[in-house]
Order: sequence, then structure tokens, then C-alpha cells
Amino acid sequence: MREILNVVDEMHFRLYEEKHELSHLYEAKIKNMGNAGRNGGEYYTPRPLIKTIVKVVNPKIGDTIYDGACGSAGFLVEAYNYLTENQSKLTSSQMAILQNKTFYGKEIKSLAYIIGIMNMILHGIEAPNIRHINTLSENINNIQEKDRFDIVLANPPFGAGIGREIQQNFPIKTGETAFLFLQHFIKILKAGGRAGIVIKNTFLSNTDNASISLRNLLLKNCNIHTVLDLPGGVFQGAGVKTVVLFFEKGAPTKKVWFYQLNLARNLGKGNPLSENDLADFVKLQKIKANSENSWSMDIKEITGEGRSLRRSKATGKGATLKSDLTFDLSVKNPNKNDEVILREPKEILEEMKKLDKESVEILNKINKKLGQKYDQ
Repeated sequence: MREILNVVDEMHFRLYEEKHELSHLYEAKIKNMGNAGRNGGEYYTPRPLIKTIVKVVNPKIGDTIYDGACGSAGFLVEAYNYLTENQSKLTSSQMAILQNKTFYGKEIKSLAYIIGIMNMILHGIEAPNIRHINTLSENINNIQEKDRFDIVLANPPFGAGIGREIQQNFPIKTGETAFLFLQHFIKILKAGGRAGIVIKNTFLSNTDNASISLRNLLLKNCNIHTVLDLPGGVFQGAGVKTVVLFFEKGAPTKKVWFYQLNLARNLGKGNPLSENDLADFVKLQKIKANSENSWSMDIKEITGEGRSLRRSKATGKGATLKSDLTFDLSVKNPNKNDEVILREPKEILEEMKKLDKESVEILNKINKKLGQKYDQ
């Protein structure tokens, strides 16, 4: 132990290269914890995905950036890297802003909180503004303008089981953790603020009251300009399909651009997601171009306006019933026909008769060879 301490004592990590190397080693350890199914995995979001989300949100120096479920602080670290790498030379005032007035986070779990603090320090943020607190314990009605941020980047935890006491802090009551976080993020964004948030893909189409109400809230208060549909296996060890929502607060949604990430391979430990996999998305997203994997949906298609109105029995006039609106945002690629066409019953019966006849003929031939007569 004495020898080990002596060696560690000689490691200063004062040079940028030394800190950079240690930060990479640290990130690799967190990633390996996730691959091994240990505690660190639940705090780890694949870095290629985070980098892509940061590119699309495109933070600027002077923006305040927030993650209310920061885990190992991957989003905050990559946002810092993006801001420093895209500047030829930072002034002392810009560096002071990055160090003290840019990155903010909250984390409830002790291990994740320690991992996140250390990760930010090793990447060059010497005084991380991360609080060890339960984000959901805060009543969102108490959030004031001074508490708001320009950008939210997050991958909130999924799962049901949130108690009623916590749910009272939110206008839309639900036991789903991610849905409560989404309400928190909408509320804590400044007007004109931007967000990139990972969430379960079932959020886009669930028909329970909480999901419908939350989609309606999001569509009315924010411009959901992009939805990135991710394949299974992006999050190793978690069999949950996810999407990334990109939106701006302050104006209602008018058109949503969807991109479905279709890869020619199955993702897993040996084949993780890479930045190259997402390069086409980043390219097309800038101009919201349509392609084999991308398309746009007008808000009228989502809300039911513009469709053929259903006849109301009560009035005898055309009407769209508000109670029928689910604000469905589910990913349905119009360029791919995955629908299974079912045959008519008559066609199936004809096919069965044909197969029966062929079976009888085969059995007769077999019995004839055996010198027997087959009685149909």
C-alpha cells in the first residue's frame, strides 16, 4: 500500500495531455461498468449518441446548459468538449463563463453523483455545478425565471413506481419517471430554449391519459422539430427502444421531421453505435430533407385536422371529436411498407381444399405402391 501511495503521489496530471488521457481512461471504465451490467451502466449513455444530440442542439458560449438526471455527466462533458473544440482560441472571460456559468446538473444517486463530479473535473470543468438532489422532489410550479436554462440535454431514467407524493409536484400525474422528468424539462427551459431528450418510443403512441396529455402539452408549448428513432441495442443491456426528441420552447409545433435510423447490422457489445452511423441523420437534419429514412408530418395530421371529418350522430354535421384525439406521434415510415396484408377467408378456404386434394393424391400413390387402396 505504501508503494502504491508513493507512485500515486508522483502523478500530478497538471498537463492538459495528462488530464485528457486520464479522462479517457475514466470514461472507458464507466462504459465497461455498463457492459458488465454493474451499477455504472445505468448512468452511461453511448457517447456517439450524446455527441450527435449536442451537434443538433448546437450550444453557444453564453448558453446555460442543464441536465436534471445527469448520471456520469456525459451530456455536460460532451457539451463542454463541443464548445471548446469549435473555438479557435478562448478568451479568459469565455473560459470563466464555461467554468462557472454554463453547466448545471442534478443527480439523486450517490455513486452517480461522485462519478459525474469526477468526470467533469477530469475533462477540465474544475468547479462543477452539480447538486446531489432528487430533481422530481421539486414542485415545478415553484420554478421561476431565474431558475431556467437555455438548453436541456438529458436521458432521464425510465420506469414506473413513482409515489403519489412526488406526483403532486406535477400537473400531469403519472408513475412513469421519464414523463415526470419531461414535464420538469419543459418547465425549466427558458422561452426560446432548446432541448435534446432521450425517451422511450412508446411515449409517442401510448393511449393512457398521462401520455396523451403530455404530448398535447409538448405540441402546444414547444416546437418539436425533429424526432430521431433509434434501433434496439443502442443501450447495451437494456431492451428498450428509444427516440430522441428535439424541440424549442415558446411556439407550438407546426411540422415534425422524423428520421428512422436503419442499420445493416444488429447493435450489441461487439457492434456498438458509432458517430458514422448517425452522420446521415446529422446531414439531413440541417435542412429537414426527405429520404428513404426521413419524412415530415404536418401538425394537422397529428391533431386530426385535414383528415376526412367523421359524421357526428348528435348534430348530423361533420365533426372531429376532441375526445378521440391522441396526438399520435408514432414513427411510421411512409417509405417502407411493413404492413402484413391478410388474405380473405374465401381465399384461405380455397387454399386448404387445394392442399387437402394434393395430400390425398400423395397418399393414394403411396398406398398404391404398397398394394393398398386408400379410402378417401
